[in-house]
Amino acid sequence: MIFRGLWFLTFLAVLIWSGINPKEPFTWFLEVLPAMIGGVLLAVTFRSFRLTPLLYFFILVHCGVLMVGGHYTYAEVPWFDGLFGSERNNYDKVGHFFQGFVPALIAREVLIRKQVVNGVVWLNVMVVSICLAFSAFYELIEWWVALASGEDAEAFLGTQGYVWDTQSDMALALVGAVCALLTLSKWHDRQIRQLAEAAKGEA
Repeated sequence: MIFRGLWFLTFLAVLIWSGINPKEPFTWFLEVLPAMIGGVLLAVTFRSFRLTPLLYFFILVHCGVLMVGGHYTYAEVPWFDGLFGSERNNYDKVGHFFQGFVPALIAREVLIRKQVVNGVVWLNVMVVSICLAFSAFYELIEWWVALASGEDAEAFLGTQGYVWDTQSDMALALVGAVCALLTLSKWHDRQIRQLAEAAKGEA
């Protein structure tokens, strides 16, 4: 219960900060909407399908990335201006890395616990495929928003004149997914087993 309360207090604190005088209110809403939807889903499913602490932590980090990007707009996050000599603000690339990293853990946990896939190889293939599909679908959403809102979508898209922005976004999501699988799979497996054992003890 302490972990759950701390998680939601942190989530709400960052969300409130993000919503105080954002650079562009419409862009803020578009950027933080996935985080708000995710927060509601986690609250609703906490008892029926509790996730591992590892996954909750990285979901919170991902939500924080979205909220920071929403507050400043992705093209104007101050700490990333001119970083490593780049002519563009690359904070959006951090967001797309996490767009692969965190969904990989989500997909992996659901697939394992629901026993959808047999074998580690097929599990990893499915996880990476889901992350790529999610990333591609998000790019489609950005396109649809741009068509619907015209000039107001420029800050949301955050392309900053980079012709390969869409492709590099999806590539970073792929890198994020692979990194999650390579670095966290064993730790994730232990927590999934602990969660299953705890559920048996409560039954």
